[in-house]
Amino acid sequence: MPWCLHKCPYCDFNSYAINKIPEENYIQCLIQDFKNELEKIHCPEIYSIYIGGGTPSLFSPTFIEKLLNSIHQKINFKTTIEISMEINPGTCDKNKLLGFKHAGINRPSIGIQSFQDDKLQALKRIHNSLEAEKIIENLLSLGFNNFNLDLMHGLPKQTVQDALFDLDTAMNFHPPHISWYQLTLEQGTEFANLPPELPDEESTWEILQKGNQLLANNGFHHYEISGYAKPNYQCQHNLNYWQFGDYIAIGSGAHGKRTTKNKIVRYAKLKNPNNYMENILNDHSAIEEERSVTKKELPLEFMMNALRLIDGVPIELFQQCTGLSIHTIEKQLIVAKEKGLIKNFESILKPTELGQQFLNELLEIFIV
Repeated sequence: MPWCLHKCPYCDFNSYAINKIPEENYIQCLIQDFKNELEKIHCPEIYSIYIGGGTPSLFSPTFIEKLLNSIHQKINFKTTIEISMEINPGTCDKNKLLGFKHAGINRPSIGIQSFQDDKLQALKRIHNSLEAEKIIENLLSLGFNNFNLDLMHGLPKQTVQDALFDLDTAMNFHPPHISWYQLTLEQGTEFANLPPELPDEESTWEILQKGNQLLANNGFHHYEISGYAKPNYQCQHNLNYWQFGDYIAIGSGAHGKRTTKNKIVRYAKLKNPNNYMENILNDHSAIEEERSVTKKELPLEFMMNALRLIDGVPIELFQQCTGLSIHTIEKQLIVAKEKGLIKNFESILKPTELGQQFLNELLEIFIV
């Protein structure tokens, strides 16, 4: 869902500021896009759905329900599947939230970022701290028992105490899942062109260490680089990414991965939403780019995902997903172990704490 009311200065996602969304046309395009995707794959079941953006909560519950019902008619769901949707606190009141629940959303992901107004203003968010707390109260009153709170650290002029305050405030609501990630200055964003004053490396390190400890003390398992969950509340959709699973892409700028006849294909839909809708409505391809992952690329492709998981993955998964023997990357694994970036790899591929902190450096070892 590629539209927002306002483009945040740190955002490098495929999103466009707009006042009125063409939701009827767009939902019809998504439904047709999904039908087109099903013709390319053998997919007896769907295990999760993730609606991201942009700001999906700008759409009405009626159209979200129409989309989900259409998907349900075309393919089997498991008895209960995880259906996540990103929600901006500035675009969703209690009635709308109830509508999303009736539509089938059972895992709202709330883009809080901070509970402090000066930090929200620095990020140019459209909501304030009161709206952030209110939407969580509404979630709880409506009986949502699975939801995520998105928080950022390393914000402009943020102190260690500020960062811990945000975590403390979030945990007062007893969320089952928190995404807590560092603000980075992505190329092409407003912040990259006009960098704000960010905490120094020493403060950032202290924030990360104390924040991780605070989350652990409150029963959160750090299972992914920026993911923290109570038992049995890991994001199933993201786990599929990191375990090198397949996923269908529908919508402007969406990315997908499919495996057919031992060939792995990555593809992306047209980024410009107007071009995307025009192509779909005229029965043309909406794919902007598509490529087969070569045998040479497979080890890095796998590692880029699997090494985000704090507990790692079984070696068998590498062999199962890539069709390659683990001996293919034995030299690289030895180098990574000697540098202290990966643990013993007799049965599991798992980054060390140092490897988690320097993931890019770890991945560079697997570039061939």
